[in-house]
Amino acid sequence: MAKVELTPLRPWDDFFPGGDRFAKPDFKDLAKWNNRVVSNLLYYQTNYLALAVVVFLVVGFLNPLGMFTAMAVVSAVFLGSVWAGENRAVINNFKRQNPTAFVMAVMVASYFVISMLGSVMVFMTAITLPLALIFAHSSFRLRNMKNKLENKIEGAGLKKSPMGILLEALGQQEENFQKIQSFLEGKLKE
Repeated sequence: MAKVELTPLRPWDDFFPGGDRFAKPDFKDLAKWNNRVVSNLLYYQTNYLALAVVVFLVVGFLNPLGMFTAMAVVSAVFLGSVWAGENRAVINNFKRQNPTAFVMAVMVASYFVISMLGSVMVFMTAITLPLALIFAHSSFRLRNMKNKLENKIEGAGLKKSPMGILLEALGQQEENFQKIQSFLEGKLKE
């Protein structure tokens, strides 16, 4: 098993260059769009973490109690959904068949619990704003050769990263593993 390692911080000109490295995703081909998002999440994960930490710290300084409440609720709902996905066949099947809907359900459940505790605005700014920025960047950022190579290495299990583990827990990596397994089996038969 590969050791978990954080990917390097990508240079700013690679992370956010001019408009020539950004393009609208093909909304009709959800599998291709999902692949772009997952690839970018894996490749730019340290940059995304830095972006989230900056927003998180700014909001945390403005409202520390609300921030703690939001963190606790999101963590509990996420861990509960991962546990339920592993221990309940119905939820596990739903997670495998609809990974994006599963992630959205976790986010909606977090939102409703936080709204009961009165920290909705903290949740919206500290949690949702970085997620929205990250999702927008990963959706519109075109992949490059380094990105594709790093993702193949991660997908083959030669390297593990925190984002790879998170995506695997959410059921987003299984398709990549199946493609690699099919490719390797095909090469072995030849």
